[in-house]
Amino acid sequence: METFVLILDLIGTFAFALSGATLGVRRRLDIFGVLVLSFAAALAGGMTRDVLIGATPVVAISDWRYPATTLVAGVVTFFWAPLIERLQFPVRLFDAMGLALFAVAGTEKALSFGIAPPMAAALGMLTGIGGGIARDVLVARVPLVLQAELYAIAALAGAAVVAVGHWLNLPSLPCALAGAGLCFGLRLMAMHFGWHLPVSLQGNSDDPPPADGPAR
Repeated sequence: METFVLILDLIGTFAFALSGATLGVRRRLDIFGVLVLSFAAALAGGMTRDVLIGATPVVAISDWRYPATTLVAGVVTFFWAPLIERLQFPVRLFDAMGLALFAVAGTEKALSFGIAPPMAAALGMLTGIGGGIARDVLVARVPLVLQAELYAIAALAGAAVVAVGHWLNLPSLPCALAGAGLCFGLRLMAMHFGWHLPVSLQGNSDDPPPADGPAR
């Protein structure tokens, strides 16, 4: 189980690091700024989770593989940004991948520390959305989780699949794959069809859209 959670965590780390680094390149940050965004996007959620469940020192700073993964993603994106940009909707696609993998891995880790399934699912959601919030705050934009199509709900749905599977004593791997697939699928469908939670009608309708623009 530890190896399985580690693999999910590292893949999610790389995916979220790519999303942070790509946004940094789009905002014309220097290489240090790109690496900071890469680190924050990839590890802020997991660090918060580890503090809450008592897994200290947090794995993001006690295991060299995590910062190394963000460093590789940041450097690759900085020097080969045109290649990354050729992928369709790169920032939001990598963000959706990281969200799904982190929601699942965060839930699995919380369960392995004896956290009850409902709270483990909530921590899985936090793991998924925490890095994106940190990334967006650092570039002074409203976090996607507060305005984008089904973001936190998608993470919670994927995490809930893993938590329910654990409660029913189902095999971990199929539950993790199902949870990640559900989260990723919901996020992509929401981006494509514009599914979102109800929005306040009291705001200014002339406010600009998110920096990356709507999905098409």
